[in-house]
Amino acid sequence: MISISLIITTYNRPDALKAVLVSALNQTLPPFDIVIADDGSREETRVMVESMARISRIPIHHAWQEDRGFRAAAVRNLGVRQAGGEYLVFIDGDILLHPGFLEDHAHAARRNRFIKGSRLMLKPDLTARLIQSPGQLPGFWTSGVESRLKMLRFKVLRNLLSTSKGGWDNVRTCNLSLYREDFERVNGFDEGFEGWGLEDTEFVARLIFSGMNRLNLRFAGIGWHLYHREEPRDALPQNQARLDRTLSSGLKQCQKGFVELA
Repeated sequence: MISISLIITTYNRPDALKAVLVSALNQTLPPFDIVIADDGSREETRVMVESMARISRIPIHHAWQEDRGFRAAAVRNLGVRQAGGEYLVFIDGDILLHPGFLEDHAHAARRNRFIKGSRLMLKPDLTARLIQSPGQLPGFWTSGVESRLKMLRFKVLRNLLSTSKGGWDNVRTCNLSLYREDFERVNGFDEGFEGWGLEDTEFVARLIFSGMNRLNLRFAGIGWHLYHREEPRDALPQNQARLDRTLSSGLKQCQKGFVELA
């Protein structure tokens, strides 16, 4: 079985992150290690992560960078540098994982392929209850879950209905996986992206330009998205321009990414 590094991006939401970590530590296929890719959170997050690391049989690393605004691309690269697994699974620090989440990603993992899993949106009241009770997950009939049919997990349907359709759009790093060697081939995330938006879309575009295939998991790879207010979108115009340059040029590697190219 492949060794999986679970990389969890977070910023100043330790209560949600704790609930996510509990779900990550209760997987049918445990990860090799867990890396908290922290975009400048305050002391409360460090204390919580260290307390969880002390009781976990799975190594938990805290990759922290200074808070200089939204820099998700840079902190994900930082997280990968501290990851020891051959296969990378990216989620956000507000995604609760189905117990079979990592098993589903591992089952579908292939070199030269990236995987998009499912995300179910949760409403504020349910989010508050789940954060207060780490380890609790929604049931099919729990109120406050949107698109609840997506939370059904069937291995047979997973194998039959997961599809390779789709291009670079509608893929988010809240539920994305690929081999580390494929991540490095495109030089990871473009650290020129600062401010919310499109750094993950641009990353996926380069994966496709490099010849990788896409797989959309169905009835598998289930994550529940804890509610939060939307991030400010002031940076979207310049980030859109950066994405457009990649799309028009067919760029396969960014210059300043996992490593800085000459």
